[in-house]
Amino acid sequence: MSPLIDHETRLYLAAHPVIYPLLRLLTRFGPVIRVPGVGVVVNDAATARAVLMDKRFRKDGPGSPGDLWTPVLGPSVLLNMEGPAHARLRARLASLFGSGYVDRLVAEVLREPLADLAARLDRGESLDLANAVRVMAGAVICRVIGLGEVSPTRARELFEAGERVVSMVSLRSRRLSPRQVAIARHVLNGIGDIAEAAYTAGDENTVTGRMRGLGLTAAEARGAAGAFFLTGTETVATFVPRLVALLHDHRADHRVDHRADHRADKLERADPSDPADLGGLIDEAMRVTTPTPVMLRSVSAPAEVGGKRVRPGDRIVIVTHNCTRAYGPFDPDLPHPPELRRLWFGAGPHFCIGYPLAMAEITAIARVVAAPSIRVVRRRAARRVLIPAYRELWIRKDR
Repeated sequence: MSPLIDHETRLYLAAHPVIYPLLRLLTRFGPVIRVPGVGVVVNDAATARAVLMDKRFRKDGPGSPGDLWTPVLGPSVLLNMEGPAHARLRARLASLFGSGYVDRLVAEVLREPLADLAARLDRGESLDLANAVRVMAGAVICRVIGLGEVSPTRARELFEAGERVVSMVSLRSRRLSPRQVAIARHVLNGIGDIAEAAYTAGDENTVTGRMRGLGLTAAEARGAAGAFFLTGTETVATFVPRLVALLHDHRADHRVDHRADHRADKLERADPSDPADLGGLIDEAMRVTTPTPVMLRSVSAPAEVGGKRVRPGDRIVIVTHNCTRAYGPFDPDLPHPPELRRLWFGAGPHFCIGYPLAMAEITAIARVVAAPSIRVVRRRAARRVLIPAYRELWIRKDR
């Protein structure tokens, strides 16, 4: 087993020591299989995309994400809505995430933290990238929900509060317990209060402040802020360290494999300041890391999934990680077929609305830390988390 595969597998095993091996084992039984007590499991990218595009498979029925988050966030957030109401709310919220706005927001919030990170690397310091990215992702989401400029300590505190809520969910969770619901509500009520204050003030520097001008209600602003808070930090904070580790491991792996020296050279020449180079590396790393390892849908009308009949109330479990890893290990030269394209962000009416913001953050940070001169010097996997991650990833810059 190569170091590349070994390190990514270790992250998944640290996060899900029992469930992950079982999910990978399911690939041996075909692209679509019915698993008693679990549901209809999809391991194929084309089938997964077809399910995500089909309105008969919903996020608000039994066994769907609605079962998890409606008791916490209420019935009217994008995570658990369908139909015309979902389309109307999504259309309003999507206008808040234009590339021009999110690029400016990220540039403003991260200008000083990134300058400090780059200066420390230039001085030859070793630093914990996992911690640095958690703080930066926390700072951005603070601005989104309406807090404005915050200290690194406050950003880290808010990130950790969201992390506590998300970590209550595992790949096998169907519902949160009453105690977990109470904890999550306590955290998110505080976020909602911040968002409502920004909404009332109409602060145009924040996403929630701009919602008032779009005609959203205060309750909708609170719910949206809670959803953004839960989903808007984990992707960035977990992915960037894994991206840097993948690049480091791939280069190291191919330096000792003389048969593949030309590919190592190509990666060494990749320019993080070139959007085409960096965008391709990010997409391929996302395929391998799969920010959303599993997606859930509930069947609302008789249908077929991969030739298997399903009926209302059935649960569809899309193992996104199996779908994407079927295309092999990390390979910067791999062309992504249409069925695979950004599947980890969803597809159809539920494609991740925060995609532009996440990509703006990832790109801004990666321009500093994805250079060939960056080396990983120490790492430690996070344990018992929903999205596999590095608890620590120490890096330095070769002189």
